[in-house]
Amino acid sequence: MHWFEKLMRFAKWRDFWLFVGILQWVAIGFTGLEDSQFWHHYVQFGLTLFLSQLPVLIFVWNKEKWLQLWPLKKYIYSWLACFAIYLPFVMLVVATFWVEAGTTMQELLVVGSICTLSLECVLVINTYYFRRLKQIKWVQRLSLEKAILISIATIALILAAMAVSSLNNPEYDKKDQLLIGYEFVPSKIVSHFGLFLSYAAQLLLMYLCGYFFFYVNSKILVPHILRTQGILIYALSGLTVIAVFYPFMGQMLNMLPLSQDLGGVFSNYPFVLENAFGPFIILIISLPVLLAGQWLKQNNLIVSLEREKSQTELDLLKQQLNPHFFFNTLNNLYALSLQKSEQTPESILQLSELMRYVIYKAKEPYVRVGEEVKYLEDYLQLQRIRLRKKLDLQFTKDIADESVKIAPLLLIVFIENAFKHGIEPAESDSFLHINIHADAQRLHFTCKNSFEPAPNLANEGIGLANLQKRLGLQYPGRYRVNTVKDNGIFEAELELQLS
Repeated sequence: MHWFEKLMRFAKWRDFWLFVGILQWVAIGFTGLEDSQFWHHYVQFGLTLFLSQLPVLIFVWNKEKWLQLWPLKKYIYSWLACFAIYLPFVMLVVATFWVEAGTTMQELLVVGSICTLSLECVLVINTYYFRRLKQIKWVQRLSLEKAILISIATIALILAAMAVSSLNNPEYDKKDQLLIGYEFVPSKIVSHFGLFLSYAAQLLLMYLCGYFFFYVNSKILVPHILRTQGILIYALSGLTVIAVFYPFMGQMLNMLPLSQDLGGVFSNYPFVLENAFGPFIILIISLPVLLAGQWLKQNNLIVSLEREKSQTELDLLKQQLNPHFFFNTLNNLYALSLQKSEQTPESILQLSELMRYVIYKAKEPYVRVGEEVKYLEDYLQLQRIRLRKKLDLQFTKDIADESVKIAPLLLIVFIENAFKHGIEPAESDSFLHINIHADAQRLHFTCKNSFEPAPNLANEGIGLANLQKRLGLQYPGRYRVNTVKDNGIFEAELELQLS
């Protein structure tokens, strides 16, 4: 199997593996609390958690499939049964009355159930807000560089608040050095607000010095030097950037009042060789992140180009299909006009409806099955009026929901070919039997007609060939086309997975 297919399969079962992971962390944590940490403790805790959470794991494993196959109400009831009934049952009943292995097992089951329930809540919230966030314009425009700037500004404000809160606290405020403790005292921040802003500005400047090396790595070294000159020139260029800029930045940081308050942590900073490791580490840590960003950007571009190419091909196929249909229909109308048939006005009206459907609805990627069936019925009625020979025409349909979506102008190809290659050339009575069955997940269509002589599949033109291409673009891996000819009967079958 291709690696991409494996990745997609893993993504499909992502939630299951996340639940397995959280349960394994609970097992590891409880094993670490044991006085004697042995593998049999880990296995015992892991199996206990797995068995107690088995209904939940089964549901999570099948949730994608059940969400597609089941009615929404049934899926919600099953979800509530697992996460709103079963897990509280485990926590309140099993862990209290049915466990005889001691308090450790009781705590294990309770903690495991809480972690499982919490993870599901996090995943549900993430799914909802992630979709909402993707629709917010400023989030879409938020680049990695801007996100880092926001982060370092936030960190600078937090550390400044903690530094001001640590003032006059003997535990942190020493005679010659101020230590930044895990303190947050709003009254001190308000009373020393000017100092708070000063500390925040100085801390922000310190972090911006590090951000400078990240920015150079992001905008120059990785995209222009590493990509074109190779890893050796990239490494030498990075060392050059550090050698040129870090002594001046170190001197500037050493002159900051905050540096003196912190005990001269930047003393002799410019010329202590080990201090150059700071910018060097920034370049090293940011390199894989930037490479991943470059890969993601390039991959998105490739996907976008492939999508545009597929849409262009699809539009071209539709443009080829529509003239083919109009050509056949106008031939029908011309034959009626030669016969001076009273049905000519009715046929023109039906042709108008058919043209309206093809011109307007065919532009949409998907239409309702009910609209497509009505289009087929109008076409068959027009053909019935035109034909002078006897035709056994049967059109049966079993559609559970006519609002189910399908790509337009797919089914007409089979019917057109049935008339063109089977019914119209026939010298005797002919038949055409059409059956369509559709529900929310699947559509099954068969078209069976007599032919005389056997249809020449090589000369069917753009009809079935275009149909295969369109199906490959719009239903990749979710369709099946089968044609059989035997004893003067030609049968075409199409099966679509709609969801």
